[in-house]
Amino acid sequence: MERWEKIKAVQHMQEYIDKHLNEPITLHMLASAARYSPWHSARIFKELTGKTPFEYIRALRLSQAAVKLRNKHVRIIDIAFDFVFDSHEGFTRAFSKQFGMTPQYYCRCESPPLHKLFIPNSVRDYYLTLQKGEKKVPKYSNVKTVFVQVVDRPARKVLLKRGINAKHYFEYCEEVGCDVWDVLSNIKEAIYEPIGMWMPENLRAPGTSIYAQGVEVPADYAGENPEGFELIDLPPCKMMVFQGQPFDDKEFGEAIEELWEVMKNYNPEIYGFKWADEDGPRFQLAPMGYRGYIEARPVRLLNQE
Repeated sequence: MERWEKIKAVQHMQEYIDKHLNEPITLHMLASAARYSPWHSARIFKELTGKTPFEYIRALRLSQAAVKLRNKHVRIIDIAFDFVFDSHEGFTRAFSKQFGMTPQYYCRCESPPLHKLFIPNSVRDYYLTLQKGEKKVPKYSNVKTVFVQVVDRPARKVLLKRGINAKHYFEYCEEVGCDVWDVLSNIKEAIYEPIGMWMPENLRAPGTSIYAQGVEVPADYAGENPEGFELIDLPPCKMMVFQGQPFDDKEFGEAIEELWEVMKNYNPEIYGFKWADEDGPRFQLAPMGYRGYIEARPVRLLNQE
């Protein structure tokens, strides 16, 4: 079987799953969509996605169920049936295994513990990205999973140093220098590690860059600002955090590009959210191979004004 035939077959199966996620799906149905035997269909699906068809379907159903459970007006049993679970007990077991908590506990929490949603890549789009204009696609590797979680951020301040025209890290270093990170790393009151930020229009000062570097500090921060740094308020918001798989440090550029491609094509409305860039800066953490590249963008619930 030619590699592009495999890619198209798995793409057809992914599309079938997306369309029929709330209905029973059998391997024969997927095989019919792929136009190959059930055995071949299951094999190439695992080869290209890293999951069996039923691992993939289960993870996707549970992730979408988790988003719907944030609506306080829904019943767990209704969500279970919506995503083709036979019983409340079966759904609870599967949900607990996936997220480390029961759906009942998840629903009661005002701010539930961080959970990882399964957001699969399109196999076709992934290999087209790898192709980069060449006639042949590079040797197979499993499609990399991107983990996504929605995090509630409290009211806080950010201590930052702005550039002039910089739109990304390298332009920023040329304008401002590369020692800003060291200064930010020494802020004892920081509530997290330093970040690179793309500032929305409402948080940009006139004549300053889109890209800046900073560190978040508590809302009552009263420390001194290093020379050339600015302190601004950030309101409470939700951040959708994307985390790629671990990578070799020398390949950090490719890891960033791959995650950007996922974010570019990602539709948060599938999971009950919408982009809310005015709520805060989109930010990146320092790319470290052992944890994968991490970037976050503000979101709001679809029913939130």
